Parts: sequence; structure tokens; C-alpha cells
Amino acid sequence: MAKIPFLARIVIAIALGIALGFVMPGAVIRGFNTFNGIFNQLLGFLVPLIILGFVTSAIAELGRGAGKMLALTAAIAYCGTVLSGLFAYGCSTTLFPSFIGEVGTAGLSESGTSFPPFFTIAIPPLMGVMTALVTSFLLGLGIAAFDARTLQQVFFEFKDIVTLAISKVILPLLPVYIFGLFLDMTAVGSIGRVMGSFLIIIAIIFAMTAVLLVLQYCVAGAVVHRNPFRLLARMMPAYFTALGTASSAATIPVTLQQTIRNGVSPEVAGFTIPLCATIHMSGSMLKITSCAVALMLMQGIPFDFPLMLGFVMMLGITMVAAPGVPGGSIMAALGVLDGILGFTSQQQAMMITLYIAMDSFGTACNVTGDGAIALIIDKIKNRR
Repeated sequence: MAKIPFLARIVIAIALGIALGFVMPGAVIRGFNTFNGIFNQLLGFLVPLIILGFVTSAIAELGRGAGKMLALTAAIAYCGTVLSGLFAYGCSTTLFPSFIGEVGTAGLSESGTSFPPFFTIAIPPLMGVMTALVTSFLLGLGIAAFDARTLQQVFFEFKDIVTLAISKVILPLLPVYIFGLFLDMTAVGSIGRVMGSFLIIIAIIFAMTAVLLVLQYCVAGAVVHRNPFRLLARMMPAYFTALGTASSAATIPVTLQQTIRNGVSPEVAGFTIPLCATIHMSGSMLKITSCAVALMLMQGIPFDFPLMLGFVMMLGITMVAAPGVPGGSIMAALGVLDGILGFTSQQQAMMITLYIAMDSFGTACNVTGDGAIALIIDKIKNRR
């Protein structure tokens, strides 16, 4: 397996999961779900440590410019997320009305129950993702301000320990985890029943994410004066990993690896990638905005550009609190859907189902776009 490229392993895992999901015995599926449950707990435990190790050491290494770099990265990530929502609004209002009435709302009911694992093991994280981020900012900026070399060395060594855990445990087991995810989804029939009813909408949203990624890398390519399509192609392992895990945080190791291969310095990549995994949600924004427009068109709910502009700008802030787990963005968006668009509980349930049906596409767009932001930040840093 070590001789097979990582991207090929991810693709093979997805294909086998879909193919074998129709014929695999239930006991075997439960066995893979047991493994996935333990692996998911391990990921949840490691993600705050990854953020703490990488972001703290990266901010400390950047020195006095860390505060400005943090503000710049956050501003670019937020602007990118908001522009993604406006792009989705324009495309959705242009394309959806011509066929939205023919799609209907069938298939939005509960999609089935997964094969339960044989047992579960709880591995609670030491802290939440947002707590890890705030702690990393505080420690990193403090180390840089006071030139605390001893504490800086501690976090450098801590980063090495986390990196070892990633390379020796997480990355080798990721294809197995992805195989189990697609095996279970196929076995319970959620892929056919949920996605079949919205095939046209899903296809358009998928195309929109592809166009968005091309636009992002065209901007990044223009900034760094390099071929945007080569830069984007090198990020495909991160894209397909996110496609399987549906988690930006779980894909951090692969995104970080491919971003460095794109020529971004390790210290800038180690700072921007874990940070953007939490604050850059362009793919999720695109999906939520598009799904909201589709649902409002289906049910005749009136809306206009000023309303959607306020929705997008508030959603961009709210999703920063989204946990790094599958479906986290839509759960964080429920308050905005209710407060600004006036969605009822039933409409919110419809949004959740439609969003989850293609959750991994938006996550893959999120993490791949993180690499574009890292290229821009690296270029700006090198100009100073």
C-alpha cells in the first residue's frame, strides 16, 4: 500500500465502499462502523492538539508580524467566504427558477439508520476547537512579544510529536476510515434516496464549487505569478480526502502537506491551514446559500438581494464557530436561517437533509481553497 499514491488510495477506498455496500454482510459493516467510531473519536481528540501545536508554533515563529498576519488571514478568509455566498446567490437565482418546480421536495424525509457499531470508546478532547484556537493565538502572540525562547522550543517539540502521530497513525488509516463511511452510506440506501430527488440541484452546486475553486486559484496564481491549474491539481489529494471525511479539521494533515508542496513556506502553511480550517468556509457558504435559495423557490418564500446580503454576511461570522465535524456548518447556520430568513423547524430539517446529502463537496471546496489563501499570505509575507 505504501507504493500506491495517497490520492489513488482515497479514490480506491471511495469506489470500493460504494461497490461493496450493496453486497457486504451487516456484521462486516458493523465492524467497519466500530472502527470508524473509534477513529472518529481519535480524530476529535487530536484536532485541538493539531491546532495548538501548529498554530502556536507558527505564530511564535512569525515573530512580531504574527498579529498583522493573523488579522490579514482572517480578513481574506472572511471576504472569500462572503464573496462565495454572493456568487452562489447570483448563480442560484439565475439557474434554479427554470427547473426548480420540476424537482419537488420528495426524498427529504429521514434517509435511514446506520448499522450500529458493536461497541464505542469515548476519547473526549482536552479542549474544544475554538478554545484551542484562542489559546494558540494567546500563546503564540505572547511568545513572539516576549521572545520566550524556552516556551517556543516546547511548542516546537510538541508540534513534532503531533506531526509524528499524524504521519504514523492518521494518514495510513484514513483510507480505511473513508471506505467504511461510503460502505455504510451505500448499505443504508442514503445515497440513492437522499441525493436522487435533488440530482439536478446537486449537480449544479457541484459545478459551482468547481468554478469557485478555479476562480480562487486564478486569483492566487495571479498573485504568485504561477499556473493556477497546476497549483489546483496539486491540491487534489486534500480535495478527495475531504470528500471522504467531510471534515475540514480531519483533512488538515493532507492540506498542510499539499500546500507545502505548492511552494508555501512551512511556517506560513502551518499557520494558515489550521486557522483556515475553522474560519474559511467558502464551500459551505456556497452550499447553504444555494440550498436556501432552492428551498425558498420551491415553497414560494419571498426574498431579495438586501435580505440575502445580510444573511450571507452574518452566516460568514456564525460559521467560524462551526465544529470541525461533518455537518457542523449547517448546524451553526440554523440560528441565522431562523432569525434572518424565517425558516420554520420543518424547513430547517429540509435544509439539514439536503446539506448533509452533499456535505463532503462543500468541505472539499473549503480545504482546497485554504491552499489558495496560504499562497497569497506567503507572497505578502515574502514581500516584507
